[in-house]
Amino acid sequence: MSHDTTRLNRERNHFAGHEAIWLFGYGSLIWKADFPYLERRPAHIHGWVRRFWQGSHDHRGTQAAPGRVATLVREPGAVCHGMAYRITPEVLAPLDVREKNGYLREVTTLCFDDGLGGSTQGLVYLAGADNAAYLGEAPLDAIAAQIAASHGPSGPNRDYLVNLAAALRELEVEDEHVFALAARLPPAD
Repeated sequence: MSHDTTRLNRERNHFAGHEAIWLFGYGSLIWKADFPYLERRPAHIHGWVRRFWQGSHDHRGTQAAPGRVATLVREPGAVCHGMAYRITPEVLAPLDVREKNGYLREVTTLCFDDGLGGSTQGLVYLAGADNAAYLGEAPLDAIAAQIAASHGPSGPNRDYLVNLAAALRELEVEDEHVFALAARLPPAD
């Protein structure tokens, strides 16, 4: 699969005809909700863990020096916490461009964490191992070094990691992978 998944996502008409759709964010969508939404609620999904195994050639790195950003990896029994947004279908077009570097829209079950409870079907942008930007597993020190050195049109890769760690702490969510990477970052210049 190519780096640019915009066209593929536009063909994935999950929830066609719905007035609103729930979207689960587990990376920058937690702390950078620069899109209109009708409602926002803390949520989680089952069977996935967040990992910095996806390359970023378009936002937090370049073609020559890709950064690393979050994707989800299947893990039985795991729970991944994040933020759910109820959006109108029109919001998907700009999100498809934002998430174009290997991410595909997939259907998932969201469970809400805000005390009101409940669950619903929604979408998540997922970058699997079969996309051209996938970097895969590496030692934590190597991932942290790559993040510390990478910079792209959206800014330093380290900002993505630091902002995600801060957002997870604000949600009172433990994420060993994210926090271990953030602890390994050298001090900012």
